[in-house]
Amino acid sequence: MQNLLTNLAEILILLFILITFLQSGIDKASDWNGNISWLKEHFSKTFMGGMVPLMVAIIMILEIITGLLAIAGIIGILAYGENIYALYACALACVSLLMLLFGQRVAKDYAGAFTLTGYFIVCVFGVYLLT
Repeated sequence: MQNLLTNLAEILILLFILITFLQSGIDKASDWNGNISWLKEHFSKTFMGGMVPLMVAIIMILEIITGLLAIAGIIGILAYGENIYALYACALACVSLLMLLFGQRVAKDYAGAFTLTGYFIVCVFGVYLLT
């Protein structure tokens, strides 16, 4: 219980990352064709148009790993007082979001890029708290 109270902000950030990234990764896997179809159109006028399936696969794998690291991070903090997996989860979440931000900017979807800012701030704050 003491680890929960001492690390409440970190646990809440990890829960946020877990919900956000694991759900997104699972959605990409379960609706692969729908996501690919939509994103091919989204990137059709960019140099990334022909790379959509590869990009989605990379992002999907990173999101699932990030979600699993968030679970490991929560367990590590609560059970062992260790935060290394929590830090990895927050850092990988930041990397994933930067990749998404790059894609949105290339596609000239500035509103979509802007919406990632809130997620990025939460994840960077997690890195800050854990270092």
